[in-house]
Amino acid sequence: MRVLTGIQSSGRPHLGNILGAIKPAIELSKQPDNESFLFIADLHSLTTIKDGTLRREYTRAVAATWLAFGLDTQKNTFWRQSRVAEHTELCWHLTCFTPIPMLNNATSYKEKADRAGASVNSGLFVYPVLQAADILLYDANIIPVGKDQRQHIEMTRDIASTFNREYNDEVFVIPEARIDERLMTVPGIDGAKMSKSYNNYIDIFLPENELWKVIKKIKSDSTPLEEPKNPDTDITFQLYSLLASDEQIAEMRRLYEGGNYGYGMAKKAFYELILSQFATERERFNYYMINNDALEAELQAGEEKARVIAGRTIQRVREKLGFN
Repeated sequence: MRVLTGIQSSGRPHLGNILGAIKPAIELSKQPDNESFLFIADLHSLTTIKDGTLRREYTRAVAATWLAFGLDTQKNTFWRQSRVAEHTELCWHLTCFTPIPMLNNATSYKEKADRAGASVNSGLFVYPVLQAADILLYDANIIPVGKDQRQHIEMTRDIASTFNREYNDEVFVIPEARIDERLMTVPGIDGAKMSKSYNNYIDIFLPENELWKVIKKIKSDSTPLEEPKNPDTDITFQLYSLLASDEQIAEMRRLYEGGNYGYGMAKKAFYELILSQFATERERFNYYMINNDALEAELQAGEEKARVIAGRTIQRVREKLGFN
C-alpha cells in the first residue's frame, strides 16, 4: 500500500503541523505493509513566497523536522518536489485534460482569490493540477488529508479517470483520500486554529528564551490568581493537554479548579513540557540545520529513488501522448 503525503515549505513547521500531520504520517509509515512517499512541496510554496533565500531556508527547516521526528528514509522515500522534474512535466500534461470549470469550483482557490483580489496568481488556480501530478506520479493508493483537502483529492481522481478513459487503459492508479476525523485541530496562542497565516503559532525549535516569549503570549482571561479557573475554556490548558500524560492533565485540572494557581504558572508548565518532551527532536533539528551536508545527503538519496518511480510513470504517459 503506497501512502503519499506532502507538506509545503511556506514556513518553519509549527506545533500544529507536527501534531496534525508530521507525527501521524511518520506513525503510518512505520506500518509494515505501507510504503510511504513523503515530499516537501516547495514548488507549491512559489504561489506565495517569491524570495528564493527564504524558501531555501524553509525547505531545510521542513526537512530537518521530518528527520528530527524519526522518519526512516531507508524504508520510505523522502524528497524535494522541485528536484524531480517529472512533477512539472506531468502537471502540464494533466492541465490539458482538466476542464476550467473544475478549477473554478475549487473552494480553496475561491477563498484565496477573495482574499487576494487582483493580486491572485495563476499558480493558485492550477494548484490542484500540480497536486494531482504529485499524487499520480507515484501510483499512490492512500492520501491522508484534512477535511479541507477532500475536494482536491476528488479532483485528482476525476483527472486520472478522464485520462484513463481517453486511452482506454489504467495508466494511473486512482487514489483514495484517508480523512482521519480523530486528527487534532491544534489551537494557536489566540485560540483560533494554529496557522502561519494567523501568526498565532508555536515553533518548538526556537531557542529557549524565544520560545518562552511566545508561550507567555498565549491568551488568557482576567480571573484573579486566588480564584478557581475553568480549564476547559483556557487555551494554555488545551495546549498542555495535547502533550501531557493523563496523570499530568488530571493534576493540572486539579490546580486550575483549586485556586491559587495562575495562568503564568500553567504557561511555565507547558513551556517546560515542550522542552522535556521534544528535547531529542530539538537536538536533532539543530544538528541538521547546522550540518547541511548531512541534510542534503538524506534528501538527495530520496530524490534518486523518487526519480526512478516518477520516470516510469512519465514514460507510460509519454507513450500514450505520442511523445516517445
